[in-house]
Amino acid sequence: MTHGAVEAGGTAIEVTGLGVRFRRNRRGRRSIKDMFADASRRSRPGEFWALRDVSFTVSPGESIGVVGRNGQGKSTLLKLVAGVLLADEGEVRVNGGVAPLIEITGGFVGDLTVRENVRLTAGLHGMAKAEVARRYDDIIGFAELEDFQETPYKHLSNGMKVRLAFSVVSQLDEPILLVDEVLAVGDKSFRAKCYRRIDELLAEGRTLFFVSHNEKDLRRFCTRGLYIRDHALALDAPIAEVIDRYNADNAE
Repeated sequence: MTHGAVEAGGTAIEVTGLGVRFRRNRRGRRSIKDMFADASRRSRPGEFWALRDVSFTVSPGESIGVVGRNGQGKSTLLKLVAGVLLADEGEVRVNGGVAPLIEITGGFVGDLTVRENVRLTAGLHGMAKAEVARRYDDIIGFAELEDFQETPYKHLSNGMKVRLAFSVVSQLDEPILLVDEVLAVGDKSFRAKCYRRIDELLAEGRTLFFVSHNEKDLRRFCTRGLYIRDHALALDAPIAEVIDRYNADNAE
């Protein structure tokens, strides 16, 4: 994956001939040794293609919803765009930084306090120390954790952890927002806050790449959809058309 600055009239995300494969055994992803040894790119016994020959572009400011049944490669695609996974075939080019709401509570340290985790996690995402200090109260206030700032992260409830993670990542200034089902968690009032925050980010011109099974959320936030079926891109069209096609396929 390559990163660059967003140019006027350019693309935010460019995916060309993308393919990635996994092992079915416990080893999971292939080792670096396997990757160099397998120059032919042919599948080995016990491997399968999670995605194959996927190509599309996303313009700055677009809101893209990714749909498909479980196990078809949606979250894998998001991780490839985020740079968490590397492709076996093709290329992912991301022009600008990303704010990833993926496996949302990952990266927090259980023995550190809420305060320490905010500083650590925001810093790991590239936020300068002075900027973390300036935005700290907003992060804590959005997460509704004013009374838990000195509490070790491991003692928070799952709901508190989700609120904290969303609050930190949504404060990043990166132009591309990657979201994977994060709105499916948390209580109703906090989900409403998340909706309003995403609306604000989109109004600022951010690019949204959103994986979800929630049709209502997809229609609310997205104008265009990508339908992943049989580990390939089956349809790239307006979001209403993509949802209708997905629903029709699953009614068969």
